[in-house]
Amino acid sequence: MTPDSQPANRKATGVSPKAGVILQSQGLKKVYGSGEKSVPVLRDANLSLRQGEMVAIVAPSGAGKSTLLHLLAALDTPTSGTVYFDSKAIETNDDAALAEFRNRAVGFLWQRQQLLPDFTAAENVAMPLLLRGENFASALGMARKWLAEVGLQDRADHRAGELSGGEQQRVAIARALVTGPRVLLADEPTGDLDEENAWAVFELLERLHRAHKLTSLIATHNLALAARCDRILGLEHGVLHTRGAAAIAGGVPGGEAS
Repeated sequence: MTPDSQPANRKATGVSPKAGVILQSQGLKKVYGSGEKSVPVLRDANLSLRQGEMVAIVAPSGAGKSTLLHLLAALDTPTSGTVYFDSKAIETNDDAALAEFRNRAVGFLWQRQQLLPDFTAAENVAMPLLLRGENFASALGMARKWLAEVGLQDRADHRAGELSGGEQQRVAIARALVTGPRVLLADEPTGDLDEENAWAVFELLERLHRAHKLTSLIATHNLALAARCDRILGLEHGVLHTRGAAAIAGGVPGGEAS
């Protein structure tokens, strides 16, 4: 399937504007370094994700998309500002609470899959469950169920390094969702894939989003994919804005953010 065959204005879920906010950031700022060497990445990033939404953040490489997702997932600490989950501030000084949040509330999908190449697909997917103390047999059983859901039941016992790029990304999706998170944060999930695999992975994300009633935030530079989400946000000079796909791409169908 190619971008030209996709309805330009298709919406993933049709979420009610009255749906409750599940993940929010207020005044989020991130500065790397200090003094004359300081580099501001996020200046005032305000975001509200409603339950059930699939939202795209579109911006070119280096604009701060990854930084924003890392802050929302509590993988990094903001210079200032606050992240809220279910209206409760994430306590960045409580290591146990942060670990619980990362393991149960959010699933994170990396651009480069971060799989362990010498471990099997099932073992890679089981890792988050093992980290929270589940026994190996139970974790491996759940991992196999998720690999079946992403169409890789026959590849469960293959080492990650033996899988294709598209298969590795499916394993990464299963790993991100095996813990049953309510929010999926995806950082350029199709960035390293060819066009055919990119569409297949995005369609899989759409299906899982609906089937498991997720709230999804997807960072991408691919406007054809972003146009299938409920909303598109642009990240410019460290600030989030509501944008349209055509405006970001300069009116070029299937174009990339610039």
